[in-house]
Amino acid sequence: MPELPEVETTLRGIEPYIIGKKISSVIIRNPSLRWPVPEEIHKKLKNQVIDRIQRRGKYLLLQVSKEYLIIHLGMSGSLRISKQADIKKHDHIDLCFEDGTYLRYCDPRRFGCFLWTDDIEKHFLLKHLGPEPLSNSFNGEYLFEASRKRKTSVKNFIMNSRVVVGVGNIYASEALYAAGIRPTSKAGKVTKKKFNLLAQEIVKILRKSIENGGTTLRDFVSGDNAPGYFKQSLKVYGREGEKCYKCSTEIKGIRIGQRASAYCPKCQAKF
Repeated sequence: MPELPEVETTLRGIEPYIIGKKISSVIIRNPSLRWPVPEEIHKKLKNQVIDRIQRRGKYLLLQVSKEYLIIHLGMSGSLRISKQADIKKHDHIDLCFEDGTYLRYCDPRRFGCFLWTDDIEKHFLLKHLGPEPLSNSFNGEYLFEASRKRKTSVKNFIMNSRVVVGVGNIYASEALYAAGIRPTSKAGKVTKKKFNLLAQEIVKILRKSIENGGTTLRDFVSGDNAPGYFKQSLKVYGREGEKCYKCSTEIKGIRIGQRASAYCPKCQAKF
């Protein structure tokens, strides 16, 4: 699944090619995504200019006048800029610009979304989201206070979008390793000192991944069709059975909340 760095990389990849562009038409080949694509999108977007694109968690928000197109890439979605009508099997939606270019949405699993809103603060997908991990409101003190009396695992806690947005499976695993916290630890028992370190590592890892263009996992490519390279830096995710880079202990694989997870039994303490 594309996570925050992949979505941010997509934003940076497509932004120069869509801002200030006038949309001549919208082509919807398959409206059956996680939620049906609203029919009004044709009317709302035709002959409109994209004023701004921003990210909120894993959502991309394309602003047109005072309204917004909400895009989520789901499990396997991607956006790319194309100058040709090179339609592929899972290309479901095109925003067609007057200059002959396209913003094309591809999604093999069709678990993403294209929705419309005039109020991003009140939309059901956005109104309950926690702080951005790269914002000033996110820090160890915040995580510590929010985690008190929580019995859930610390990994599920930091992956909860109501706690903090955009920390998905890959980066949660890597940040917990860097902070020396076992992912099965109960969030309410993790110390403030460890949460301070964890918050720092989350920020550090997300920024590094954005700089490197995200991860190259399964379907992900950035908006300019360039693959990410952060996978080369992964310390535990996807390395079950291999040796820890720090202590040579075998990396263990487990499932937490139906998600694959990995950790070093020696380097990551349980709370």
